[in-house]
Amino acid sequence: MKIRKYNSSNWAEIWTIIKPVFRAGETYAYSPEISEAAAHDIWITSPKDTFIALDDNGQILGTYFIKPNQAELGSHVCNCGYIVSEDARGKGVASSLCKHSLILAKALGFRAMQYNLVVSSNIAAIHLWKKHGFNVVGELPGAFNSKSLGYVDALVMYKELETTIKETP
Repeated sequence: MKIRKYNSSNWAEIWTIIKPVFRAGETYAYSPEISEAAAHDIWITSPKDTFIALDDNGQILGTYFIKPNQAELGSHVCNCGYIVSEDARGKGVASSLCKHSLILAKALGFRAMQYNLVVSSNIAAIHLWKKHGFNVVGELPGAFNSKSLGYVDALVMYKELETTIKETP
């Protein structure tokens, strides 16, 4: 598997991967009726960078974006979103994307990574993020309106990217 930056010729294939996830209404807070243009803005235009994972034949297996979690005084913490194609799930693609994003985040100067809304019913994602060193730092009761389950809790997960945080005197 190869991970590289997205280019505009990849959008149609990325859209075929992220569209069913958004439409399902189970893991991302975007409207299940999101337009392709709005999805492009969220996944491609707004983030700092977007990456894709490719198999040996050049087929896209998954994608992620990286961006500052907040503006200005919170911009030292990044946020990422990951989606793996249905056919590639359970094959280590999300783990590889996470590893790649953690290395990139450090290289870009981010001090931490935060996931703002990890849906509590997304057990596989919670397990994976914990495996990569993320801690649950908050639980938001009923914060996600799952299309199939109704209101479920969401987790805030966080990982420092430096072993020591220097304090300002």
